[in-house]
Amino acid sequence: MYRNDGFRELERQECLRLLAKVPVGRIVHTRQALPAVLPVNFCLDADGAVLLRTAAASELVRAIDGAVVAFEADDVDADAHSGWSVVVTGPATVVTDPAEQERLARTGPRSWVPSPQEVFVRIEPELVTGRELVGGRSMYGLDLSP
Repeated sequence: MYRNDGFRELERQECLRLLAKVPVGRIVHTRQALPAVLPVNFCLDADGAVLLRTAAASELVRAIDGAVVAFEADDVDADAHSGWSVVVTGPATVVTDPAEQERLARTGPRSWVPSPQEVFVRIEPELVTGRELVGGRSMYGLDLSP
């Protein structure tokens, strides 16, 4: 992270704790050789992996299965000028093991837009980074409000 920019770097466990508090994040992947960002609901598995549940025939599944992706979630309070952002980077794979599929059907995320055939996608947390805004508008004792 950059020094003196008003942010505090978050440790991995703190990042995962914060991620578990929000229901929606954004998956960043490549679509037709360009960056693509899609909001998704998710949950974390016990090992910190990000879990998605989506239509088996979706473009998203075709785009990310076997690819390295980034997943970002945040929480921002615009009035208080505070918040945090966490990014998980790692390979995304469709869960194919029947026992794992059964377990995730009970404990995994629920689709906000159910489909007749759904799959679970796991994003392994190889790199987990986060930042918390600690400076805000009053960082230097200045009132910068409009």
